[in-house]
Amino acid sequence: MIILGVDPGLTRCGVGVIEAGAPRRLSFIHVDVVRSDPHMSQDLRLLTIYNGIAAKLDEFIPDTVSIERVFAQENRNTVLGTAQAAGVAMLAAAQRGIPVALHTPTESKLAITGNGKAQKVQMERMVARLLNLNAPPTPADAADALAIAICHALRPAGALEGGEREQHLTKAQRQWAQAAQHASRRGGVRRGM
Repeated sequence: MIILGVDPGLTRCGVGVIEAGAPRRLSFIHVDVVRSDPHMSQDLRLLTIYNGIAAKLDEFIPDTVSIERVFAQENRNTVLGTAQAAGVAMLAAAQRGIPVALHTPTESKLAITGNGKAQKVQMERMVARLLNLNAPPTPADAADALAIAICHALRPAGALEGGEREQHLTKAQRQWAQAAQHASRRGGVRRGM
């Protein structure tokens, strides 16, 4: 399965592409950052981000797009621009009939490091390790995009139903799956969707 990960941002939007194969086998395909000029009008900046993501979707034809879910930040302008960039990424995927998944930064950290509060440097090192890269991708937006794609590949959906997939999960992934299953039984609702 080809997964295109997006770390949304209005100035820098990370785009990472991986292939997820047999249990826990991940392969690096591509990473880039789509940039928009902060001196341009907002609509043209969003068009630049859209065009950049659309070009990557057309080039790599992913099976799914995984986007970092926007969360509240102190700076309203930052969160608004980030949400708009996420929206144009969703639009580009929807126009091509590609499913979209949203993952929080905490989900990503937990899936990759086993610690939902992992530091940025820990995440970057694990991304490099999981993808057999000599060094973490730069800038951070690029590493974050790959992390979101990896998170989607490693998410333990259905893992608690048993079978072969469950035996390949890490302890952290099993805990995550159990927490997700518990939340769904309680009727947990994700906020911000």
